[in-house]
Amino acid sequence: MQGFPGGVPDPQQLQATMLAIEQACSLIQVHMNPAEAEKVLSSLHSSLMPYQACRFILETSLMPNARFQAAGAIGDAAIREWGILTDDNKRSLILYCLNYVMEHAGSPDGYVQSKVSAVAARLLKRGWLEFPDQEKGAIFFEVEQSIRGMHGPNRQFAGINFLETLVSEFSPSTASSMGLPKEFHDQCQLSLEVKFLKDFYCWAQAAVFNTADKILNSNVTIPEEKACSAALRLMLQILSWSFKPTLEHENLDAKIKSGLRSDAINLRKFERSLVKPGSLWTDILISSAHTIWVLNFYTTLRQKYSYDTLWGDSPIAVSCRQLIVQLCSLAGAVFPNDNGDAQIEHFMHILSAVILWIEPPNVIAESIRNGGSESEFIDSCHVLLSVASLTSSSLFDNLLKSIRQYGTINLLSALTSEAVKSVLDNQNEEETWGSDALDILLETWNVILGEACADKSPMSADGALAASNLFKIIVESHLKAAADSAFEDSDDAEYFHVSVSKRDEQLALYALIARAAADTTIPFLEQLFSERFARLSQRDVENDPTRTLEELYWLLLITSHVLTDSGEGETLLIPEALQAGFTNVVEVAQHPVVTLSWSIINFSRQCLDPGIRGRYFSPRLMEAVIWFLARWVATYLVPLDVSREIDSVGRHGSQHSRKLLNSFAWDNNQGELVLDFVALMSMVALTTYQGEIELQTLTCQKLLASVVRRKHTCAYVVQLVVDSFPPQHTIE
Repeated sequence: MQGFPGGVPDPQQLQATMLAIEQACSLIQVHMNPAEAEKVLSSLHSSLMPYQACRFILETSLMPNARFQAAGAIGDAAIREWGILTDDNKRSLILYCLNYVMEHAGSPDGYVQSKVSAVAARLLKRGWLEFPDQEKGAIFFEVEQSIRGMHGPNRQFAGINFLETLVSEFSPSTASSMGLPKEFHDQCQLSLEVKFLKDFYCWAQAAVFNTADKILNSNVTIPEEKACSAALRLMLQILSWSFKPTLEHENLDAKIKSGLRSDAINLRKFERSLVKPGSLWTDILISSAHTIWVLNFYTTLRQKYSYDTLWGDSPIAVSCRQLIVQLCSLAGAVFPNDNGDAQIEHFMHILSAVILWIEPPNVIAESIRNGGSESEFIDSCHVLLSVASLTSSSLFDNLLKSIRQYGTINLLSALTSEAVKSVLDNQNEEETWGSDALDILLETWNVILGEACADKSPMSADGALAASNLFKIIVESHLKAAADSAFEDSDDAEYFHVSVSKRDEQLALYALIARAAADTTIPFLEQLFSERFARLSQRDVENDPTRTLEELYWLLLITSHVLTDSGEGETLLIPEALQAGFTNVVEVAQHPVVTLSWSIINFSRQCLDPGIRGRYFSPRLMEAVIWFLARWVATYLVPLDVSREIDSVGRHGSQHSRKLLNSFAWDNNQGELVLDFVALMSMVALTTYQGEIELQTLTCQKLLASVVRRKHTCAYVVQLVVDSFPPQHTIE
């Protein structure tokens, strides 16, 4: 090849070099003398102008690992020696690598071709700001021809794979090191985005279109399927690009009024970036009905392979679904200024197709438990999370009502229910799909309920009913699991700790769901707790209370989360959903939060009786009691001065409920009685449960710390403690 660097090669030297590299690769494969072998390979990578030797190895060696090393050495040497290479040298190296990939597109050693392709992409980026656009266009013209299928499916796949590698190389998070300043990478990124990225997407679209019919009409796996999967991955990769913000006019007020969000929302566990390519992409993403085509293509493929329960995990199925999930995040000026109608229609099209993957949820979940693929279930959960993060809770709920007799929140509730059941039914197995799905679904609830809380807008009656039913299923499932585990020996240290971060996070999200329907869920919790308390009180000494105690333990944890917030880094306040609710409650004794609180406190008082304490209150249960009391005391007994907040609410129905919740703990001298009990219980925990470090730490750092943070309660408790210990005579 004209311009290829390295001078006139010596055939004997080339042969000797190849044999040395092959021998080194063989030694590494059999783990013999690896240090010496690495030294040989390193010498090739670091030698001056190794291009002719590397080319000889690539074209002659029968050992794939040797060819892989040769490709890497070309890349390392070219980046290192870029300043002494001529323009012809640079172009020749890039074209040689691309030609090699195309000529060996059908080779079984795909990792070698991928390495050569990566070298071509790396060198092209290194010279990006030097090469004129005309030269780049000439290189990409040949690649485009291959991607459009002009030279067969193997070369088609090779061309797509090269663009995948190139886009990855130009993305800051996946770019390889070149020893150049950040400004160089930023300029390359912007240049590729403005001049070529949209074209790449169009070529990938064309590849999918051109292969679709062959794939759908074939009864066997054909090479076009591999190329189609790669093209779908490339489209996903391009839509995952970090597009530079553009100053384009958007009628944000109209979109917000229609129920659309304009900014990305921060999620707890999952990364979701809005895809905002701008109005220049409207023609290929929106006007062309691109999303509808992708959805229909997947649906048709799904129907074709309906007999194959594992087809959902095939490369083409996975690539297509991931693209669909990413299309959910399209936002901004790519949609026309039509008050959000096009974006809402976009979401409705996606949900109309995705619901087929998960309907009915109980049947789908049972199929997964019987060995079916969980991939569609998981991806549909991601779809719901993406849509929820871009819509208000009311719009999210209404999206499904146009095609079903229920809302999207009802679907979310049913899916969450199945995920909870799966997690609790398979706690001792390696099945993870239920846990993965539950994390995504609870994050979706967090988005919906967090948005509703921020806007001070109550959830719809249907949504509240769905949340209420879901919470009851969650509680009943966990109570059953707690009772069933009563006699199991667990070596898991986390099992014995009340505050475990993952469990607390999950319970806090359960609590959000409970608060969305507090008028039914809190009385439900009070009923369950009272029943278990009564059952414990009525037991004969001979009956084993372990199952009931396990249920009470879990009820203490979930109730603590429902009635209080964690307060990590913040002062605890009564949750807004509880203050704003219960507008029909007039008497403090009838307020569900009040009755539930006193029910738990009355249960906790039983630990002061030595006989009952020895029979029922294990260190673990005492930890849960202390933990509940610490949060409850900090929230209801010694809160901030909230009088101004209450007065500013106005004269709506919630004002009376707010005053009840912010004052009931001190009504009729109840506050002093609770403080008496807290002081006595603290002394019991510190003196009776000696050696229980976790319990004593909770008592000192949580419960007592909550009590003494106000002067009047601190003085009261200190006096109680002093009065409890008579003065001791000292011997002089």
